[in-house]
Amino acid sequence: MVVGGASGIGRALCELLCKDGYRVAVADRDKQRAEEVAHHIDGHAFEVDVADEASVITLFDRALETFGGTLDALAIPAGIADTTPFMELTAETFRRLNEVNVVGTFLCVREAAKRMRPGGRIVTVASVAGKRGGGLSGTAAYAASKGAVLALTRSAARALAPQGIAVNCVAPGPTLTPMLDEPFSNAEHRERVEGMTLLGRSAEAAEIAEAIAWLLSSRSSYVAGETLTVDGGLMLD
Repeated sequence: MVVGGASGIGRALCELLCKDGYRVAVADRDKQRAEEVAHHIDGHAFEVDVADEASVITLFDRALETFGGTLDALAIPAGIADTTPFMELTAETFRRLNEVNVVGTFLCVREAAKRMRPGGRIVTVASVAGKRGGGLSGTAAYAASKGAVLALTRSAARALAPQGIAVNCVAPGPTLTPMLDEPFSNAEHRERVEGMTLLGRSAEAAEIAEAIAWLLSSRSSYVAGETLTVDGGLMLD
């Protein structure tokens, strides 16, 4: 299952997992776009609001009814960003970022774990903003939420290891997805951010998807509780 599979990193991951032989559940708040992706890869589309507990529970119940058996792998690239300057942030915006990015991730991990056998694998998606405290495109609310995803991943890895479930995280750097369309419309800002990477460019969504797919596969069988930073060397700056 890919939660947030209708666009960006999630869509690229759905396409890659299909090529790798998975039967893919494409879950997203945008049901129409999820259906387009599912049709393209011969998967199944499901609508979900990750900030709504009942919606998340329903998602996993329906997916298991559709596919039968148990869930083998879960990735959670679903999330929202915010660029509001620190002193202009409202509590409402801060809460909304955390409801989607943190609570939503937690709910998906919890519900997936209920339906996984030993050998199941879960990958959360944070951001280098969670390590840096922002300073790129997303600001305080976004950075704080992604920092919480990093901590949540480690906690979930400890809690679920006795069940034979591995939980890891991917922390992307700047990636060319719809989330960056607005901030990168400022050419000077984009040049500054990309100039902070060793490779001098942003990632393509497929490059981040490759890292997630590896962590979901048996090829990463001895990796647990880890965060794989995929940022073109930005964090070495």
